[in-house]
Amino acid sequence: MKYLLSAATLAVLASPALADMDAAKALVDQFTALPAFVAPGDAFDAKACMADKTMFVIPLTNANPFNAAISAGMQQAAEIVGFELRAWETQMDPTQWIQGMNTAVAEGYDLIDLQGGIPAEMLAPQIGEAQAAGVKVTATHLWDATTQTTAEFMDGAANTDYVTFGKIIAAWAIVQSGGKVNALVVGPDEIPPTAPLRDAIINYLAENCPDCKSTYINVPVNDWATLGQSAVQNALLADPSINYVLPVYDSMAQFIAPAIQIAGSSAKIVSYNGTPFVLDMMRDGDIVEMVVGESLGWVGMAGVDANMRVLCDLPKVTLLNTPAYIFTDANVATAGTPANYNDGYGDTFISGFKTLWGIE
Repeated sequence: MKYLLSAATLAVLASPALADMDAAKALVDQFTALPAFVAPGDAFDAKACMADKTMFVIPLTNANPFNAAISAGMQQAAEIVGFELRAWETQMDPTQWIQGMNTAVAEGYDLIDLQGGIPAEMLAPQIGEAQAAGVKVTATHLWDATTQTTAEFMDGAANTDYVTFGKIIAAWAIVQSGGKVNALVVGPDEIPPTAPLRDAIINYLAENCPDCKSTYINVPVNDWATLGQSAVQNALLADPSINYVLPVYDSMAQFIAPAIQIAGSSAKIVSYNGTPFVLDMMRDGDIVEMVVGESLGWVGMAGVDANMRVLCDLPKVTLLNTPAYIFTDANVATAGTPANYNDGYGDTFISGFKTLWGIE
């Protein structure tokens, strides 16, 4: 038996699948509202718990303002509660990470926090030695909360929903381009959070936008200043139809923006973090179109909250309560002039943590 299809049915079958614009718009809209504080766990007496305890924070690198700002947020939390917290100085050098571990153990700190992207596996021997000496070892803002597994040898980890950040970036590009994205995604593969961010961007485009394309370039952190600009510039010259450059971390924008200008491209930058100088770039120019950020003062306080719970034998917090928030030309002025890591998000997290810790 033969079946005849109508002309209308044939037209539908022949037409390409359309991007899921409604889903993309809904995701973007969800993160345009000012973040609200949600307690990550039960309230506790932080001052009593931390009366005789100390913390030592080792950031990925102080050369990245992102890491420096989280350390500052951690120090602010320690001052509020009233305990000693030392932030170690590093420049993306594993030997400095090891020196930090050894110093923390030698000076009798109670907890070491690997902050903002240090590959914990590289320090497994030192972590074991620290734990043998009675020191807890945790991580803040390292692993993705849903796609990555916290290393079993860690005493705790306050993780981040990197996948959602990546999806927001992709959804924004879909909405703004009308489902016609040709994206150049850029990131440093050696940093653990890169994989979930990168994959979330690429997979969201592939799954929700059949006409969208993406290409990925790996640029290690130490090569951002030397190779980042040339790699992006060459890609834009090779494919002038690229309309979005999506660095997984917005600090890369300082090297990407010149590449876009030199290549004569009209591509826009959309990224993640909320780094102040990138927000300033957005306010003062038109290359940075959107940044989805999180208050890093909030991240620092949330990391300390999770660490105190480890030291006080309370139920562990495994997900930082730091929500995503979208910055565009419409609201970037709220981040300050010049921008900073905390303005624009509201300040409910400060009073929220104080209440949670029994301080007010």
